[in-house]
Order: sequence, then structure tokens, then C-alpha cells
Amino acid sequence: MILRKAAGRDIAAILQIQSESGAASSWRAEDYLAYVCTVAEIDGQVAGYLLARQVAESEFEILHVAVAREFRRRGVALSLIRVQLAESKGDWFLEVRASNTAARSLYEKARFMNIGVREGYYCDPPEHGIVMRIRSC
Repeated sequence: MILRKAAGRDIAAILQIQSESGAASSWRAEDYLAYVCTVAEIDGQVAGYLLARQVAESEFEILHVAVAREFRRRGVALSLIRVQLAESKGDWFLEVRASNTAARSLYEKARFMNIGVREGYYCDPPEHGIVMRIRSC
């Protein structure tokens, strides 16, 4: 698996993966390269991606993590998270749908801790968001 910064040539694959991720937020193609976007490549194919941003000095947010169906359950998402945490030290935050137990389990495996709830944070369907945090040293 190769983990690298996303390039324009990756956008079509990223959008395809996004469309396969039903619980995920939708992003416009041009947004991916406006943020920190890391892709996991397996055998020349984009297997997954992580979208993040810096919100303040030493404070970051994971905006989206998704893996193509055929590459799920192989450690791709966890690898993406770990490389991002290693590259940018500080406090990392994310929100996840309360019902998204698979994502919550992934984030807990990456050692994120639940720190709060944002009531009614998600639309379509309406749902609470669980706020999670980790300090990367």
C-alpha cells in the first residue's frame, strides 16, 4: 500500500469511492485538493482517501475517510488515519454519525475518544454527531 498526497488524477476515483459510502458527507470535486487529501493506493488503484484540514495552530480536523468496497476490512482507513496523525502533531477532532458504528469502531481503534455530542448535527436523515478527539504527539 502506498500512502501519498492526492493529485488531480485521483479525483474521479475519490468521487467514485465517495458515492459508495452511503453514510458519508458529499464533497465537490474541487474541494478535495483545497484541503489535505491523502490517498491509499494498492496495485495502482486508489483504494481509499482521507480528507483533513488545519483549523488552528496544532489543531486539526478529519473531514472524511472512505475506502472502496473491494478494499474494506484490510486496514486501509486505519493506515490513512495513522499517517495523517504522524505527519501533523496536535489535537485532532472529527464528527461521526451516532449510528455509524463501523466508523466509530475504526476511530476508537485509532485511539480517538468520545468528547461530546452535537445534537441534530447531520441532515438527511437528521442525526446527532459524536465528537471525537485524539492528541497526536
